[in-house]
This record gives sequence, C-alpha cells and structure tokens, in this order.
Amino acid sequence: MARTPPILTPPETPGASGLQIGSPTTTRKPYHFSTLCATVDNPNAKDQYGSSSVPIYQTATFKGVGGEYDYSRSGNPTRSHLEHHLAKISNARHAFAVSSGMAALDVITRLLKAGDEVIAGDDLYGGTNRLLAYLKAHQGVTVHHVDTTNPESLHPVLKAGKTAMVLLESPTNPLLKIADLATICSDIRARAPDAIIVVDNTMMSPYLQRPLEHGADLVYDSGTKYLSGHHDLMAGVIACNRDDVAKKIAFIINAVGNALTPFDSFLLLRGTKTLAIRMERQQSTAIQVARYLSNLGFLVHYPGLEDHPGHELHKKLASGPGAVLSFVTGDKEMSERIVGATRLWGISVSFGAVNSLISMPCVMSHASIDPAVRAARGLPEDLIRLCVGIEDPNDLIDDLEVALLQAGAIKSGQVGLVRTNPTYNPRAHGSVLNKAIEKLADRVGSARVDEEVPDTDWMVSAPGKVILFGEHAVVHGVTAVAAAVDLRCYAISSGRDDGKISLNLPDLNFNNTWNVEDLPWDAVNAAVAPGEPHPPELEPGLVEAITTRALPVVDEGKPAGYKPAVIAFLYIYMTIASRDYRPCLNVTARSTLPVGAGLGSSASYSSCIATILLLTHRRLKIPSLPLPTLAPSSSDPVGHIHVSHAGRKALTKDFADEVNRWALVAEKVLHGNPSGVDNAVAVYGGALAFTKPGFGFGKPAG
Repeated sequence: MARTPPILTPPETPGASGLQIGSPTTTRKPYHFSTLCATVDNPNAKDQYGSSSVPIYQTATFKGVGGEYDYSRSGNPTRSHLEHHLAKISNARHAFAVSSGMAALDVITRLLKAGDEVIAGDDLYGGTNRLLAYLKAHQGVTVHHVDTTNPESLHPVLKAGKTAMVLLESPTNPLLKIADLATICSDIRARAPDAIIVVDNTMMSPYLQRPLEHGADLVYDSGTKYLSGHHDLMAGVIACNRDDVAKKIAFIINAVGNALTPFDSFLLLRGTKTLAIRMERQQSTAIQVARYLSNLGFLVHYPGLEDHPGHELHKKLASGPGAVLSFVTGDKEMSERIVGATRLWGISVSFGAVNSLISMPCVMSHASIDPAVRAARGLPEDLIRLCVGIEDPNDLIDDLEVALLQAGAIKSGQVGLVRTNPTYNPRAHGSVLNKAIEKLADRVGSARVDEEVPDTDWMVSAPGKVILFGEHAVVHGVTAVAAAVDLRCYAISSGRDDGKISLNLPDLNFNNTWNVEDLPWDAVNAAVAPGEPHPPELEPGLVEAITTRALPVVDEGKPAGYKPAVIAFLYIYMTIASRDYRPCLNVTARSTLPVGAGLGSSASYSSCIATILLLTHRRLKIPSLPLPTLAPSSSDPVGHIHVSHAGRKALTKDFADEVNRWALVAEKVLHGNPSGVDNAVAVYGGALAFTKPGFGFGKPAG
C-alpha cells in the first residue's frame, strides 16, 4: 500500500485551563487525504478579505514595481494557490500548473537535448507516443521502447552518460500493465544516476499513488482527468522534489508561456476539493464492473482483479486499482457494436470525469500509433476501454449488459447470461454486409444443418430504399423504379437455453421476453411447411391472438408504436415453427434508417427478421464459401475470400426469393396491403423495376 499522503498539522495551542501542550486534548492528529483535498490553505498567501474561496485574479498585469506579481504569464495569485495545493496533495516540494497534460510532458521533454536517449514503455498513451516520435524524428533524441513490467528489460539500453530520461506509466494506458516503480527507480539510480525519472500518474491521481515516494524525480498528471473531474477544463500538473529540476521547469513555463490561466486555475482548484470522494466512488464501481465482465468470461485488464498479473505489485505501490479498465471481445466488429449500443457510457476519448465513458483506443485515443506498431506492442484492435464515473453502479452495469446483448456478445443460458463464442475473422475486408455474409459462410461451411454450429446465432442487415418513380401508383399495377440506399436495419440473434424468446427494439423503446410454450399456439391453424408459400391472406385469428394474449400490457398514456413490429416477429416465428422444433433465441434489431421517413425502414426490418427466423428454423441454408482469391500464407492461413457486394448473388436467387416471400408476409402485418416493392429492394438490393404481382413481374433494372 502507498504511504500516508502529506499532512498539515495545525499548530498546538494551549487551552484556557492551562493543559500541557502535547496532551490528547490539545494535539490534533494529522489530516487524512480527503481533508487535505478539501482544505485549501496557503499560510503565505492569506486573502486580504478573508475569502473562504480563492478569488479569481482575472488580470494579465499587476501594477507597481518590485511586487510578487507583475505579469500573469510569470505568476498569478490564483495559480499560486493552486500550485501550493497540488504540491501538498502530491507530497512534493514544487508543483506547476500548465495548459494541458501534453503541455506538461512538452515542458518536461524540453529538458532534453540532441543526442540524449530516452527509455519509455511499450504501452503508452497515444499522445505521449506521438510526441516521442516527433522528438526522435526532429530533435535528434533516441527513444527506446521496452516492456516496463520487467525491470530487467531496461538494463540493455540504460547507459550512464547517455540515458537522460526514463518515462514510465503505471498502470499503463490502455492495457493497465503495472511497472515496479520502486525497483526501476533504484536500478536507474545505480546504473545511470544522472537520468531523470518521469512518471505519468494520470491513471491514478495523487489520491491513489504518489510516485515521488517511490523514487521518481518528476510526476505529471493531466489535470483534465481526475484532478478536475468534470471535463470542463484543460490542464496539466508537474510535481517534483528536486530544487534544481524545479528551477528549470519554472524557467521553461515562463519562457514558453503555457502556464494555466487564472480562471482554469480556479476551476482546477475547485475540482481537487472533491478528488477523494469522487475517486472512491468511481473506483468502487469500477471494481464491480470489472468483476461483472470477468465473470462473463471476458479477458479484463484491471489491477483490482486478483488474476491480474500485476495485482500484488500494484497493491504495494498504490492504495487502490483506480477507475479505468479495459477488456477484449475477440472481434473488432463486435466491440464496435458494443460501444455503439451503450447509452449511459458516453463514447469519448479521455477519462476521469464524473460521467462514465467508453472507447476503442485503437480507433480513438491511440489511432495515431501505426497499426503495425500497435500489433507489435500487443495492443488488440478489439480492445474496449471503460472509464467509470459516479453514476449508480447498477445503472452502469445494466446499460453495459443491454449493449452486450444487443451486440451478440452474451446470451441467456441455463444459469443466466453467458458469453457467446467470438467469431472474429481477421482476414475480413469490405462492407459490414460482406463481412456478415463471409462470417456466416465461414461458420456454416457446407451448410449442413446437422453441424455443431448454433442455428440461432446470426447477424443480418438489409438496406432501405427510395422510390424514383411510381411510388403510389405501383399498387395499381404501374411499374415503379426503386433503388437501395446506404442506410440499413441490422438484426442480431443469439441462442437461449431457457425455453424463451426475446425481442429487443431499442429504436422503438421495446424489450420483452416470452416463454415459448406460453405463446398462443392454439391459434395457429397449420404451420406452413418448408418450401411452401404462405397463403395470400394473413391468419386473422393468429394476429388477434398475438395482439390480445402475447403483447405486453402498456401503461395508459405511453406510446405503443412497437406493436406492429412485434406482431410481425411473433407471427412469422409461430407460422414457420414446427411442433417438434421451436428455437429459443434473443433477437435485437436496430436501424440507421429514420423510422417513418418513407425510406423503407419497416421493409428492411421485415427482411432482417424474416432472414433470421428462416435461418433459425432451418428453412434456409447458407452457401459454401467460394475459393480464396488470395492464397493462404503464414500470416493468413485461410487466405482472403472475396464475397460479391450483390447479396442476391452471394446468397443465391432461391435464398433471396424465400426471404422476400416472408418479408412480404411481415409487411402485410405492418401495413395491410403492401405493394412489395419496399421489401424487394431490401432483399435484392441495387435498383429495381417493380410491378406488383398480378400485373406483371418485378425484375432488376439494368
């Protein structure tokens, strides 16, 4: 555990009764860290009016000659109060506040000169890596990246007289690796005593870890993160105990002019007052989130978990694991779906705010690192980083659980939620639809229904449409011309083992689960046999039974616009199910199409659910993979398999025709008497010249 933070001991004052100084009634105990945070008291800079809050000296200049302050770039009373406070909670003799965390690192690296060598970790914040790459390319500085989780990895490049700086993170961002700061600092002192040891402590903040106590020379934080806590300012903090280094840092800040402004100094000072209470809440929730994901079977990077390789070491360095964690799914696209499906977790870079954030580092905060370098350093493309806020932990976990379900990352099992098998295919290229088709084909192979492959796990998408001609006249036999648009409905299904089916429609604010055997099966006159078409008319008795006996009761006054979509789903499910095979599954459908805008959102939904239900009921078979267009290699043992953009060709005409017939059935539930053009475009794609059945035949245009 980290040592006790710096203390302020009030002066001892004899009592009126003449009690001796030092007795239990007159000597106050050292303050705890949370009290230090909340207590802003600089004995050398008392406010002349006794203000209980530090005033904002919003001025560029100060009058007079020879005073303590003359120009705010060089010094400002508000910033002085802040820096005194930061030094106190960092257990440092000196602290400096600058315009951002990267500005702090820029000031520190200005201590380097051409020919110097820097040792840094191989798992670094993307901005740090970018600045080091610039120094290497333009300033003549040599940079060595090593695995700092192994102190001995520094020894080959640690050279007395050459190594000028060692830059460390612990925990690292975003893989939460732990560096033995005390051991590394001791090794550096013995092997290269002139090297300056720098630690980025942003992930921990002074509340949890104070690297100066472990031998570091300089510690910097992005004050934008935990110190501020609200993401309403940009700031950086530098703390040190060495007077010689502090003098150089002060000179650089004054010369460069990147000191923190008076107003931002006030905001940061206000934020630090609640640092302890915020961090404690965030960390407590992060532990719960990490255990939840770990129990589901995900690989979670978080030093608070006992199976983390640096768990015991981190306990010696810090007083807690922090509020940032990351995990992998095994599938980059699945990770993207998870991130996009959250609501409480805001999609954003950065961390440390009271609001929880979610991101994919490889496409966000660490995107500036070359993909080949990321791969060499073991940074997974599917990595998701969670930055936990102060919301109720139950709400955060519930929101994450819904996102995992919608993305197909977990499913319901006999003993609760379980992780689905990842289907990541690193060779996949092209559009989302291409990848989905390729995955399905890769998984099903020769399309035998007796393979040991879940019949319930599918991902399907279908496009919307625009009618170029004959939108209303098409129902009277006029040939319409329509084309697909690059906006889609997406549906994902996953199996259940509990005798239930569920439908989740986030765009319509609907989510419900049914016991399969409780559905109104008595209203089904006769299931439609495989290969047989649905009768021209719907079964009114089944529609009525679903409406009155299967739909959930809606509170009076609440919208129920989801009803037709739910009825269509249950109608097809029950119509094609046999007495011997009624699959249990979750289905989630979401749309990038605006609902009700005339762009075919209902038809694309109908096509998606028709496809999924036909597949899960084993009414359709996915064709085998074509031969690879690129031969297998050592880096790609399967080779690249090209799948045509024209879905109707990749899935065969018979496949598409069957989907189209049942999509039209769903459209009848939704709209009564549809022309069929919308679902035809959603199923076949491209452009169509369409004539309603009975008047002619729809055919592709061109």
